[in-house]
Amino acid sequence: MHAADVAISGETIKLGQFIKLANLTATGGEAKELIADGQVTVNGEVDTRRGRTLRPGDVVCIEDACARVAADPGEDDFFDEATADDDFDPEKWRNL
Repeated sequence: MHAADVAISGETIKLGQFIKLANLTATGGEAKELIADGQVTVNGEVDTRRGRTLRPGDVVCIEDACARVAADPGEDDFFDEATADDDFDPEKWRNL
């Protein structure tokens, strides 16, 4: 069963929110019903908690449709020059 990666902003997301974000259901109300009816699995186990906290790597399935929680790729690309810990000297490289 293939699970598409769905990036989230932040480190966690609630199950009900993720189902809607991943387009596994059309509405939040539908997601709520499916969760309550035990039709949603998280990492292969049925979970009926709409507020369950998901983290990158968790796989959510409704029948044959699955999505994997993925970290937002932009989060790891943040560079803060003020806190960088290197010996880069811009004057040395300026005229190359």
